[in-house]
Amino acid sequence: MEPRDLSVHTPYRAGRGIEEVARELGKEPDDLVKLSSNENPFGPSPAAVEAIREAAPTVHTYPKAEHTDLSAALAEKWDVALEQVWLSPGGDGVLDYLARAFLDPGDGVLVPDPGFAYYPMSARYRDAEVDSYPIPREEDFAQRPEHVLERYDDHRIIYLTTPHNPTGSEMARDDIRTIAEETDDETLVLVDEAYGEFTDAPNACPLLDDREDIAILRTFSKAYGLAGLRLGYALVPEEWADAYERVNTPFAVNSLACQAGMAALEDDDHVEKTVETTRWAREYMHDELDARTWESGGNFVLAEVGDGAAVSDATQREGVIIRDCSSFGLEDCVRITCGTETETERAVAVLNEVLS
Repeated sequence: MEPRDLSVHTPYRAGRGIEEVARELGKEPDDLVKLSSNENPFGPSPAAVEAIREAAPTVHTYPKAEHTDLSAALAEKWDVALEQVWLSPGGDGVLDYLARAFLDPGDGVLVPDPGFAYYPMSARYRDAEVDSYPIPREEDFAQRPEHVLERYDDHRIIYLTTPHNPTGSEMARDDIRTIAEETDDETLVLVDEAYGEFTDAPNACPLLDDREDIAILRTFSKAYGLAGLRLGYALVPEEWADAYERVNTPFAVNSLACQAGMAALEDDDHVEKTVETTRWAREYMHDELDARTWESGGNFVLAEVGDGAAVSDATQREGVIIRDCSSFGLEDCVRITCGTETETERAVAVLNEVLS
């Protein structure tokens, strides 16, 4: 017996784990700096850790109340109705839920190139057809409505990413509105704001007030430091918010994640420290790296280094793990996550030494 033909799926390649690399190199994990997965260098909020400890004895019960409480907290944060919050296991869960809700076999979707591999994967699981629009390097990866609209052909879902991974470029709220206005009413514009906490640019949430064709993806994995708990959510129009109950996997977000999420939402100091350090690290890399970089709104910087695979392999041997961007089609680039000041300074020094 064999599974169905999955050859059209391009696997998502995550950044390598620090324990995995340490074993391979014969080093202690504490001797390495991992800046390959856009994780929070300060870890989770201490308040979230304490909430997990306190909730641990109750994990034998299903997390119904916790779902409701976290959804209510997010609804208050974003000033939306409770039904407009769709909790999910990570931002990936949002992509799955919206694909379930909107895609019939043969529908078309439009994804960015380069872009997150799970956009097309989640769509193809619904037997959708995948097309792409460019985020062109020759324009410094600028995101413009015309790039999308020139490739648009009555697609059912358009995926936008701002800040964009791996380039860090952004799309203005007015440009998102333009895309929604100039596409069919039955086309969903899905705005991935997984890195939204790291930018000063206005978010897309106000567009939900007067449009039924926009949804927004958010996550606790980045600024909140809860990547290991897999906690994300969507903000959706009120008009079709009740579809959630028909596409949601029962109790998909576990009780510990919900409790940690509620605690993390209240720990403004932790998020502020993370964001401030990220902004410092981005500028430090722009100023000090002996390589071309691009402005970034995320917690990472894209750098042009020649042979991305060779360079990332060389820095790894020196104890600094960064992301080779070959999987994004950017073979001559690496992506460096913003670490603490000490981690970022070490990464820049090692990378410059390798490049020299």
